[in-house]
Amino acid sequence: MNPLNKLLLTCIPVIGLAACGGGDTEDRLDVADPVVRFVHASPIAPNLTLYRGAVAQSDATNVPYAFASNYFDVDMGVADWAVKTASGALTLGTVSIDPARGTKYTIVALPASDTVSSSYLIVDPYNKSLTSESTHLRVLNASFNAANIDLYMNAVGTDITTVGVNPLIGATAYKTSGPASGSDSMDIPGGTYQLTITTAGTKTILFRGQLTFANNKDVLLLGVPDSVLPGGIKVLVKTEGVAGTTAVPAT
Repeated sequence: MNPLNKLLLTCIPVIGLAACGGGDTEDRLDVADPVVRFVHASPIAPNLTLYRGAVAQSDATNVPYAFASNYFDVDMGVADWAVKTASGALTLGTVSIDPARGTKYTIVALPASDTVSSSYLIVDPYNKSLTSESTHLRVLNASFNAANIDLYMNAVGTDITTVGVNPLIGATAYKTSGPASGSDSMDIPGGTYQLTITTAGTKTILFRGQLTFANNKDVLLLGVPDSVLPGGIKVLVKTEGVAGTTAVPAT
């Protein structure tokens, strides 16, 4: 939406817009306070703590693998955010954030190899239409062992090898998100889907499962190394407003 139109819409009482797209109207108008959340998606890392400057964040202190906070408000002003082991002895990675209103930031701890972890920042400008009821969907490739991946979201039972069945989000490289950080997430109607991840550009299935979500949700999918199947991946899902992550059951 044109920034001027968004500015004009801020003159309309928010209560009058509440029915237009759930409870995230202020985010869509770019007037909400910026928010940050933390996801621990490195199965090889110990408990971790998120720091803003030298201050540990109470929403993400001494948290284990598969933990995910919900978004929490942050002050305006550029700052370095560091992911450290709970003892503070080791820093996995540091990202700089200059918060903007109406924007959502996700800091993810993820494996860089069999023995080393790092961090990655997803910036979601959240330029979602005021009238949209769809869910905001994004995938993060946190599997260093998976190379580029394609994500399919189809009706349950769909044969993705059929001609004309294309990925919803294609060619997401390791340590990147799809859509890319800084771009809006993908809008998709709520429902029950067959979720399939393949090696990019092929129909070679790395993971297939079933996922259900309602309209007007914020869903982050994380492809992470599967400790049971060497070279394999599994998928964690973070639904905003729901504590932590859950593993998508494989089918």
